[in-house]
Amino acid sequence: MGKLTYFEDRNRKNNLTVGKYCENLPDFCYDFFIGIESTTSPLTRMNYAMDLTVFFNFLSEIFHKKPTEFTLEDINKIRSSHIEQFLSYLSFYEINGKMLKNSDNGKKRKLSSVRSLFKYLYNHNLINSNEASKIATPKLHQKEIIRLEKDEVSKLFNTVEDAEGFSHRQKVYNKNTLERDNAIITLFLGTGIRISELVGLNIDDFDFSQNAFVVTRKGGSRSTLYFSDEVAQALKTWLIKRKTLELEESEKAMFISLQNKRITVRAVENLVKKFAKQAVPLKKISPHKLRSTFGTELYRKTKDIYIVADVLGHKDVNTTKKHYAAISEDMRKDVANKVNLRK
Repeated sequence: MGKLTYFEDRNRKNNLTVGKYCENLPDFCYDFFIGIESTTSPLTRMNYAMDLTVFFNFLSEIFHKKPTEFTLEDINKIRSSHIEQFLSYLSFYEINGKMLKNSDNGKKRKLSSVRSLFKYLYNHNLINSNEASKIATPKLHQKEIIRLEKDEVSKLFNTVEDAEGFSHRQKVYNKNTLERDNAIITLFLGTGIRISELVGLNIDDFDFSQNAFVVTRKGGSRSTLYFSDEVAQALKTWLIKRKTLELEESEKAMFISLQNKRITVRAVENLVKKFAKQAVPLKKISPHKLRSTFGTELYRKTKDIYIVADVLGHKDVNTTKKHYAAISEDMRKDVANKVNLRK
C-alpha cells in the first residue's frame, strides 16, 4: 500500500480519536458514529465525540452515574430542561481540574452535536421523543471582522523580512526560515486559503506555467485556484531554498518544518502570530484573519459576493454574506455618494 496523503492520514487519526472518545461514552454512541459515517467527515465526528463527552460528563453529575453506564432508558428520562441546564453549564465548567468556558458559538456547536445524537436515536426508534429539537439555538452576536489594512499588510511583510523588534537569537532563527515564512504569509494573503488547506499542499499541486494550484477543500473536494505573479515569486524563492534541504525522496510537502517534515497546523499558527504581534500589536492576527483580509480585498475589488464565495470555498454564499455584511454597508454608502441629482 502506498504512502497516505496528508488528508488521508489526518482522517485516519481523527477516526482513531473518535474510537478513543467512544471508550468513555455509552455504547449507543458507537452505533451513532457508525450510523453517520456516510454523511459526515472524520473531523466532524471527532468534534461530535468531544462535545458528547462534555455532555455526558454533565449528565453524570445529575444522574450520579458514569457516562459509560448510561442506557437508552436513561436517555428517555432526559427532558429539554436538562439540555437547557447543559447550555448554562457550558458558560463555565471544569474538566480534569481545568476551568473552561464557551462562547455562544461554542454552545451552538455543542447543542448541534447533542441534537445530532438525539435525532439519530429518535429516527431509529430507540427513544420516545427528541427533546433536543425543542431547544432554541443560542443567539449569535455579529462579530467585527478583524483584518489587516494595506499599511498593516506592508508592516507584516517588513517584519518577516527585517525581523525588527526580535532578539538576536530570534533573528537568527527567523533568517533560517525567511523564505518559507514569507511564502506562507504571501500565499495566505494572496489566495485566502484555509490553514488546513495550506498545510496539506504538495509541490506537485502547483503549476507555475498557469500560476495555479489544486487545493483540497473541507470535505475532501479538490479545487483549482490561481495566484498573482507576486505570490508566484515568493513561492519560487522558497522552492529554491527547499531544494537545499536534506529531505526524504518521498517527502512531497510544499512547506517543510525545521525537522525536515511537513509543517504542522500549530507551527503555522505560531509563525503567523509571532510576526503579527510585532507588526500590529493591537490586533490578534491568526491565519484565519489573513484569510479575512484577502476576502475583504477581493470583495472590494470585484463587488461580486459569488466570486468571493467560490474562491474562499464557501458552499453556501450566505456564509460569505454574513462575514462581509459590514463591507456591503460601506459599498452601499459609496454608491449613494456617486449619484448626483443636480449637475
